[in-house]
Parts: sequence; C-alpha cells; structure tokens
Amino acid sequence: FLKCFVFPTALISLSFGGAIGLMFLMLGCALPVYNKYWPLFVLFFYILSPIPYCIARRVVDDTDAASNACKELAIFLTTGIVVSAFGLPIVFARATLIEWGACALVLTGNTVIFGTILGFFLVFGSNDDFSWQQW
Repeated sequence: FLKCFVFPTALISLSFGGAIGLMFLMLGCALPVYNKYWPLFVLFFYILSPIPYCIARRVVDDTDAASNACKELAIFLTTGIVVSAFGLPIVFARATLIEWGACALVLTGNTVIFGTILGFFLVFGSNDDFSWQQW
C-alpha cells in the first residue's frame, strides 16, 4: 500500500520541481529587463548530466561491494557537467552578455533542476517494481 501512495506523490513532486526550475530559467531569459536568450544554453547540460550515470548503471554490475572505477568516472563526469552548468551563466554575466539578475535567476533554476534530477534517481533508481530502467 505504501508504494502505491509514495511513488505517485514523488512523481508529482518531481514534475512540479522541474516546472519551477524551467520557470526560473525562462524568467532569466524572457523578462523585458533582460530579454536575451543566451542562458538557454544550459538546457544542453540538463540533457547531458544524467547520461554518464545511466551508462555506468547499465555497464556495471551492482553486486560488487567495493568502489567501481566506471561508476567513479561517471560521477566525475556528471560533476563536471553540473559545475559547467553553474559556471556558464556566471561567465555570460562577467562578459556582459546577460545581466547579473538574469544570472541569479538561471542559477536558481539550475539548483532546482539538478535537485529534481537527483531526486528522480533517488526515488526511481532502486531495482524494484517502479524502476526507471523499465522505461
């Protein structure tokens, strides 16, 4: 009974988090004060960030108790992608391509989106009936 209640609630919460994060990103681009769409390049980082970990989960067997080099590399690459997503708006703001207010909105959106991606893997990452690997 608990699984039937927790997973739909988690899915709705993750959807809401993604929508809020994308709202902050769009506000940083489309508000009349800012009106520049350079921050949309962080969408590439949103798409790229889960790919190394997904590949590592497919390749690596979870029965090993010790640390695995493939998973460690995947976490390292994911960390690099996430740091780049936070660095790009700052570089744009320093180069005066965007305003600092737009940078703050994009960084807020990044925090919410990457928290949502992390939440997705924490909720649906286990190997049970509701695993994302079935999709």
